Amino acid sequence: MFIEQGFKSENKFWKYILGSLLIIVASFLGQSPLLIALLYDTFVNKKAYPSNNDDIMRFFEPNMTLFLILISFVFAMLGILFVVRYLHHQTMLSITTSRVKIDWKRVLFSFSIWAIFTILSTLAFYFSNPTDFVINFKPIPFAILVLLGTVLIPIQTSTEEYIFRGYLMQGFANLAKNKWFPLIMTSVIFGAMHISNPEVAKMGNIILVYYIGTGLLLGIITLMDEGMELALGFHAANNLVSALLVTSDWSAFQTHSIFKDISQPSAGLDVIFPVVVIYPILLFIFSKKYNWTDWKKKLTGKIE
Repeated sequence: MFIEQGFKSENKFWKYILGSLLIIVASFLGQSPLLIALLYDTFVNKKAYPSNNDDIMRFFEPNMTLFLILISFVFAMLGILFVVRYLHHQTMLSITTSRVKIDWKRVLFSFSIWAIFTILSTLAFYFSNPTDFVINFKPIPFAILVLLGTVLIPIQTSTEEYIFRGYLMQGFANLAKNKWFPLIMTSVIFGAMHISNPEVAKMGNIILVYYIGTGLLLGIITLMDEGMELALGFHAANNLVSALLVTSDWSAFQTHSIFKDISQPSAGLDVIFPVVVIYPILLFIFSKKYNWTDWKKKLTGKIE
């Protein structure tokens, strides 16, 4: 059983607190290239130092900004590897899946189904509201974006999954000795981690319903499938395909995407609809393909 793989007599909850702090430190170290680049342009090229996060996002050319932001996740992933191996004396496989090895077919299936949905829904929005978009495509910057995104965005999304659906899921299970508490806690924390995103400032806190709902989806499929493979594929498709297809002045990633959304941001049905309609359909598809049963026990049961 996936969540029980973190149950060892020496795995006290304080170790997960310490481990989380070490991962955060590693992530901060990973932000040093961005800081060095900012200071270089400030002192050498005499550019004004950015005063807020929005200014930082526009300080460099978009591909350079994307690279400097995502490199911190490489450091965070190294932090996870260190903490899991040397603090908890576990393997990365043990916080990835209950299977004898990672099932890459599951990762690919989840990636494919969500990538197809994202592409089709984006095209539907474009053709139904063409005045809300402009063509942003530039061949060479887009090719660089594809290369950067294909390498670094899966590292970013995998890092988040290993933290929330792997490491912290097992950590909160050690604390609570049940499955519903880690599911709720990791979903709420996952949503709260996005509160500084520019989308929240533009649309309001209601968009946190989407972020927390997405955390719940990823937690549910991890618990039901006894592993993170489906969550890894979904999250990678969600971020990578979105970064390649659409950007806007108020999105978290400013990219050389194919389209640029120039509409005024607002949160309404488009925030609630995926959580209450699309995600249940996705759960149904996964459940039929992988023969999930005993939902109550897997999502809320006690851990002996």
